[in-house]
Amino acid sequence: MEVKTYVRGIRRSAEFVRARVPGAKPAVGIILGSGLSNAVPPLSGATTIPYSDIPGFPRTTVSGHAGRLILGRQGGISVAVMQGRFHYYEGHSMESIALPVRVLEYLGLKTLIVTSAVGSMRSPIKPGHFVLVRDHINLMGRNPLRAFHEEEFGEMFPDLSDAYDPELRLLAAAACRKRRIPVHEGVYVAVGGPSYETPAEINAFRRLGGSVIGMSVVPEVIVARQMGLRVLAISWISNMASGMKGAALSHPDVLALGDRVAGNLSVVLQDVVKRL
Repeated sequence: MEVKTYVRGIRRSAEFVRARVPGAKPAVGIILGSGLSNAVPPLSGATTIPYSDIPGFPRTTVSGHAGRLILGRQGGISVAVMQGRFHYYEGHSMESIALPVRVLEYLGLKTLIVTSAVGSMRSPIKPGHFVLVRDHINLMGRNPLRAFHEEEFGEMFPDLSDAYDPELRLLAAAACRKRRIPVHEGVYVAVGGPSYETPAEINAFRRLGGSVIGMSVVPEVIVARQMGLRVLAISWISNMASGMKGAALSHPDVLALGDRVAGNLSVVLQDVVKRL
């Protein structure tokens, strides 16, 4: 796909959303990961648009990703919630994964909150706990900015030295402590998937400094930072990684635990958005 065609697609998608929700200008965007469809915070005046209705949007193919864009308000803040995301392992190109974030930024987005299910590579970080990402290691083998630079997107070489906003992490940590939800900070290692990792790989990633392992987040974060958005990434531990004590690697198990975690995440998201 040519860059000019890609840019036209972003505008067409944004115009469709704006036509469905006149005046739509979300300041905060939330991407809900695996098992978290029920974590949508309460929104007033909400409109739900299936991804399949939005021109140019990819389709979700993974269980636990509903595939809907929800726009509404929390107090005086306009919010857009992506109920499900797209993954490189589904066969989506990196530019397709990036497109919804670019569409929301085109509509006015300033802050992006990304959530995900991850495996823990550290014994103190246990299933059901939250991890606030402070940095990442990208081992996916691709970068969403490759061959798709347009001046309006931002710098071709964006600085990722502070990709995850420290102030937003403080807000999220305070919200978790208030609710007595176990919370940690850590480094997210992103891999392509979809197979789970081997024990040897987990051992290597841990030695590199990784705390949790996942198959998403990083493409959206890179794109968001290129466009100057503030980013908060909240991951929930769905399982101990391969080779770790108590490891249990099953997507249905991830979804089942996610249903129980979603309520906690919903109230944390409410508290964070309220303070933006």
